[in-house]
Amino acid sequence: MKYRKLGRTNFAVSDIAHGLWGMSGWSGSDDKESLSCMQLAIDLGCNFFDTAWAYGEGKSDGLLGETMQKDGGKRIYAASKIPPANDRWPALPQYKYSEVFLPRHVFKYADRIREQLRVDTIDVLQFHVWDDSWTDEPDFRSTVEKLKQDKIIHFFGLSINRWQPENGIKALRTGLVDTVQVIYNIFDQAPEDELFSVCQELNVGVIARVPLDEGSLGGKMTLETRFPKGDWRAGYFGKENLPKTIRRVEKLKEIVPKGMTLPEMALRFILSHPAVSTTIVGMRKAEHVRHNIAASDAGGLDKALLAELKKHRWERTPARWSD
Repeated sequence: MKYRKLGRTNFAVSDIAHGLWGMSGWSGSDDKESLSCMQLAIDLGCNFFDTAWAYGEGKSDGLLGETMQKDGGKRIYAASKIPPANDRWPALPQYKYSEVFLPRHVFKYADRIREQLRVDTIDVLQFHVWDDSWTDEPDFRSTVEKLKQDKIIHFFGLSINRWQPENGIKALRTGLVDTVQVIYNIFDQAPEDELFSVCQELNVGVIARVPLDEGSLGGKMTLETRFPKGDWRAGYFGKENLPKTIRRVEKLKEIVPKGMTLPEMALRFILSHPAVSTTIVGMRKAEHVRHNIAASDAGGLDKALLAELKKHRWERTPARWSD
């Protein structure tokens, strides 16, 4: 496992990290198996875990807390997220900051997350949604500063709306934001346009999320793939998106080098960018843990393959089914 600095936090984090959404918000998850996979990831060198209160109303926070308690001798970094008070994803400009991250709401959930994680101070606490129109709100600055001053958190981050990588740059320039979480993968390359250079300039840690496009870049989905009702992917991979996605995935399969898998190529594409600190990938099966973590040791991709993958960029904007 290789490690990178998470921006100005100076945390040395595994460049393949564990995302926990699928352990509480997707069908097919089993707590015993989830705990086993988290432990295996730690044993193989993973030390960064991304969770959120919204992942099962604190369930994934609790699973992570249980795991960290068992590994008391190892430094495990936990990043969690405050849900929006209006319970709406994504953030929109018409929502008032006071409706989404009222100070008492933020502190209430910060305390709940600390309790679930079984820690006094959260390594990285993020707002789960963001709109840059809120940047100048006085409560934004005072809340983040108090979270740090009271040692409720070590560092603060933002999770940026799907397919809106520039919608956070203004907030980064306040100096309040230590990390930014953004969708970045072979299809979604837009963070390279502006966001990444700003992060490098300001020494903001980049947490790349959705590395496998919610699963499509795992390479096993087909036009017949269906997810159970209640599983978020049932909407994301519905009739509006699934056919287009499968066509693009099949094109990618044609250029996967011999001896490499599609998910490995997808992860190594992300690790090839120097602005990225870590990428969080869901791993609910032991075989996935082993294969994904192995991508770290393999490192980035060669220039010729990267140039070819640039052609697979997919320009997308938020839609009803993608929320």
